[in-house]
Amino acid sequence: MKIPERTPTPEGKPAPAPGNAAIIDLIIPAFNEEESIGFVLREVPPLVREIVVVDNGSADRTAEVARKAGATVLHEPNKGYGHACLKAINYLSEKSRKPDIIVFMDGDYSDYPEELPKVVAPILEQGMALVIGSRDRELREPGSMTPQQVFGNWLATFLMRLLFGARFTDLGPFRAITFEALAALGMEDKTYGWTVEMQLKALRHKLAYTEVPVRYKKRIGLSKVSGTVKGSIFAGIKILGWIFKYSYK
Repeated sequence: MKIPERTPTPEGKPAPAPGNAAIIDLIIPAFNEEESIGFVLREVPPLVREIVVVDNGSADRTAEVARKAGATVLHEPNKGYGHACLKAINYLSEKSRKPDIIVFMDGDYSDYPEELPKVVAPILEQGMALVIGSRDRELREPGSMTPQQVFGNWLATFLMRLLFGARFTDLGPFRAITFEALAALGMEDKTYGWTVEMQLKALRHKLAYTEVPVRYKKRIGLSKVSGTVKGSIFAGIKILGWIFKYSYK
């Protein structure tokens, strides 16, 4: 499979945002995504200042492909989605000019990177603090989500509506949040509970949030979570654990 190339930017030295435009940085956790990460990076819109790919202990050429495609590559040997996200957040926190908005996206090419402006628009235009890209059934490619993913999302969002009055319909990984709001949440989950932790803490902090419908397609390669029985069970336990933990606070 030929990997597309993106015009590189010097690692750690992103181009500044023009004028008074909001600075938007993108975080992509990646574990063995050599075949997909190049396609993802090629389609990221130019409004992003810096793309940070966190190589989460890959055994393939994920880091090499991402670096060649123009991303800043960090290495996080401790396995786990949350570990990777926290690594990137710490990196961006040390910049002299911190981002205004951080976007999270998967590296498996299931999201549509060109929809990033749509995901950040409610922050820029409506003053929202958190935006979730909701993988609406009508916009999902058949087979792009496993039955356990569909059920897990339904159950988690149902419980959040029931217990907290939330309006979430998805735990989608494609999301945007202001840097200020993210710092206030004090994220801590290291593995499968990252997305639901963010949404629960957003409710607790009474952040202004919304969802936007996004397209979703079959990923390249096998999912490390929903593609295995073990991953699905552990993810389900972690997500429900966060929900019930917050229901007793």
